[in-house]
Amino acid sequence: MVKKFKEMKYILVTGGVISGIGKGVIASSIGTILKHCGLHVTSIKIDPYINIDAGTFSPFEHGEVFVLDDGGEVDLDLGNYERFLDVTLHRANNITTGKIYQQVIECERKGDYLGKTVQVVPHITDAIQEWVINVAKVPVTDDGKEPEVCIIELGGTIGDIEGMPFVEAFRQFQFRVSHESFCCVHVSLVPQPKSTGESKTKPTQASVKELRGSGLSPDLIVCRSEMPIIDEVKQKISNFCHVKPDRVICIHDCTSTYRVPLMLEEQGLIQFIGERLQLNIATPARPKKFMWKWRDLADRHDNVRKVVEIALVGKYTQLEDAYASVTKALQHSALFVNRRLNLSYIEATSLEEATKIENPVKYHQAWQILCRSDGVIVPGGFGKRGMEGKIAAVTWCRTTRKPFLGVCLGLQAAVIEFTRNVMSWKDANTTEIDPESPYPVVIDMPEHNSGQMGGTMRLGKRTTIFHGDSILKKLYGNVGSIDERHRHRYEVNPEFVDKIEKAGLHFVGRDESETRMEIMELPVSTHPYFVATQYHPEYISRPLKPSPPYLGLLLAAVGKLQPYLNNAMASNTTSEDGENSDDDIVGILRRNISNVSLSATSTPVTPSHLSVKSPTVTD
Repeated sequence: MVKKFKEMKYILVTGGVISGIGKGVIASSIGTILKHCGLHVTSIKIDPYINIDAGTFSPFEHGEVFVLDDGGEVDLDLGNYERFLDVTLHRANNITTGKIYQQVIECERKGDYLGKTVQVVPHITDAIQEWVINVAKVPVTDDGKEPEVCIIELGGTIGDIEGMPFVEAFRQFQFRVSHESFCCVHVSLVPQPKSTGESKTKPTQASVKELRGSGLSPDLIVCRSEMPIIDEVKQKISNFCHVKPDRVICIHDCTSTYRVPLMLEEQGLIQFIGERLQLNIATPARPKKFMWKWRDLADRHDNVRKVVEIALVGKYTQLEDAYASVTKALQHSALFVNRRLNLSYIEATSLEEATKIENPVKYHQAWQILCRSDGVIVPGGFGKRGMEGKIAAVTWCRTTRKPFLGVCLGLQAAVIEFTRNVMSWKDANTTEIDPESPYPVVIDMPEHNSGQMGGTMRLGKRTTIFHGDSILKKLYGNVGSIDERHRHRYEVNPEFVDKIEKAGLHFVGRDESETRMEIMELPVSTHPYFVATQYHPEYISRPLKPSPPYLGLLLAAVGKLQPYLNNAMASNTTSEDGENSDDDIVGILRRNISNVSLSATSTPVTPSHLSVKSPTVTD
């Protein structure tokens, strides 16, 4: 039993040598371990850029923009936190230089500083500390309990000029709280040049020296390397960086990020954190089933042999992080169906007729990848570039009965394709591309402010109400409504909905006003899986609780969708309170896919992370 404590515990995760070294995964993994020890954990990501939030970033700059329940547009690392910790974070959990300066300037304008000269120290650094203290107390779990541990990731690398106010703030912060309530974990690169095969420690020594020169001393050093590092290298880092040898941990490149929490736990992280922060979790022996779900997940990821081929048709394919949550959601569902995901990224413009003329080799290669895939996804995006290529991919999926999932812009592309090629509205388009189209089947929303880009979209968690029977309703567990996250400026034109439905394309999910189309499907008699959503279901997909739309795509891709929907769920596997526990759900999910049969019953699985309203289970 974990002894509860009154004072919040803070773990600061910093990075050295290079950015993108894996601080987010390390921070998420530390939180995962502490959560399995019975603690309530929250996370904060600090991004030193001056932007207010990530909403206006190009995906080529920082990867995808992750959206939270409250509509916050944040760094993709918060997606890692939510997936690993299974929590619901808030926009305030992402701190930027822009937010801090905006808050301080607003206070200065109101006269809160009583005529004082407003400076980086103490006003900016105090604002940072107050923000961290306040956000750390906000509940992030369904039980509403206040967190006990707050993990803070400082973006960038130590020594970056834009990060200096934050480093100074935490130098002060370590004395503001007790010694037992604050520790610093430094993640650093240990290069291993192939020419020599040696592990080079100088970059880590330099980054730790820079950190210590700023007033922070690392309590734990996590060494990132390509291959495992030997004890002699750890000893050298210990000697030159002023930490004990057992406080130098190596995380080398591994088969999946699911291995990282296990690697940290095996190297004594619980013992160290427990002693350093006096958490009373450092017991001599861990329970037999400690983190067994993570071990099982990592083992299954490593041992899956059968492959499922999925093609992603998008416009930001040069950077995989641009579709980080989409990729993760596909991986979650692939593991669920016992398949190894082979995801091919197709630049949408490569499928267009113009490319066939300009670069025929690129054109035919793109179409070969698309044609050999088991399923296709067209994710969200903005702008004209690549739209015709996405529509061409939708046409191919519809006419060849290839499993298809459209997300956000993918739904809009599917509607445009259907109206053009089935309803013969050849000039149908979105007003984003052709404002003068005679058939504007996709229009901008009335509340959209075209004069300002940041924070003007339809954002955050919204309710979708199901209408009639549908594949997706069954995948969600035959509930009446669901809550999912949105990020879009354009929507299906309600004036054309009746005509489109009469032609055979059904809008089976709508918002509460019934004017916004949220889910689109072709009937099963027409197509095995032709589904699109206006919302982004990938944002709340979890490793052990895959998103239903993505799960449906993968099930259809491996030919198990109908057997899955027809398979009965073990009704007696319940916890003491009558609810399905997480352990029960995992067992049910695995049995349902491994024992699929053409039975007559049809009580589908409901992934337990979904927030549902007015459930109406039908036989």
